[in-house]
Amino acid sequence: MTIREATEADWPHVRALFRSVAAAGDVFAYDESTTEEVARKLWFDPPATCFVCEVDGAFAGTYYVRPNQPGRGSHVANAGYMVDPTFRGRGLAVAMCRHSLDVARRRGFAAMQFNFVVSSNAAAVRAWERCGFAVVGRLPNAYRHHEFGPVDALVMFRVL
Repeated sequence: MTIREATEADWPHVRALFRSVAAAGDVFAYDESTTEEVARKLWFDPPATCFVCEVDGAFAGTYYVRPNQPGRGSHVANAGYMVDPTFRGRGLAVAMCRHSLDVARRRGFAAMQFNFVVSSNAAAVRAWERCGFAVVGRLPNAYRHHEFGPVDALVMFRVL
């Protein structure tokens, strides 16, 4: 597995994965109507820095790191992660999260916060807890899951 900063040539892979994860309606706040412009601004363009994960040279996932808030909140990082379905169950999310924590530390962030972790995404909650995150808030019925209907969203946080 290799994790590296994304290049412009990676955008089509990132965009395709973004579209499929958003359309699935089970783990991501964005949906199938998210435009390419919005997706790119969120995931790929500054202030975000995008990274890709490759397994044997194949695109397997992606993540970004950026400030969680502007100005007085810019010392706290935010990150988002997506793993291609064919590569799930191999620990890539944890590996990308650990990589992102190192990136955030090197960039001078003091902490990292996930604003909207879908509570029914048990694999993600376990992965983030393995990486030292704790649930610090619960937003009741904040996510409209395509199968389960309204489910809670979690705010997760850790100091770097």
